[in-house]
Amino acid sequence: MTIATLKDLYIDQLQDLYSANRQSMDATTQLGRKATNDELSRALNDGVQGIAAGMTTLKEIISEHGENPTAEFCKGMEGLVKEARAHGIDADIADKDVRDAAIIPQYQRMVHYALAGYGTAVAFANRLGLDGDAAKLQKMLDETYDGDRRMTSIASGRVNEMAA
Repeated sequence: MTIATLKDLYIDQLQDLYSANRQSMDATTQLGRKATNDELSRALNDGVQGIAAGMTTLKEIISEHGENPTAEFCKGMEGLVKEARAHGIDADIADKDVRDAAIIPQYQRMVHYALAGYGTAVAFANRLGLDGDAAKLQKMLDETYDGDRRMTSIASGRVNEMAA
């Protein structure tokens, strides 16, 4: 797709987010299986549910604009997923508590990509006067921030303490 207008860019960014969510959902599922701390495992499983909800919302928005949600492949998330695999999923970490501590930043890196994407999409939707889209995207942005803060709380609570 040629990007000629802000609306074109907006759709492109939504498609990128859809791809990013699809890729991060599998990695987050695997991180959740590796986690041994119950609170961390629950948070990652909740993260998977949030990612799935984000994909549903993005698919609806993109489709309402007559575009294909899968028309873009997010290379940025591809790299973050590779990092999550290398440093959290497949890493040779002997201590389970240290693995739990390693999982959190890998997940948060993917979340921070989503935060940037949702924030940009909200700004574009607002500028384009797409109030319905903006409200849906703002909800996803808020929920993503909540998930990030939850991970920080888990890390600074029991997980990092046990890893130390």
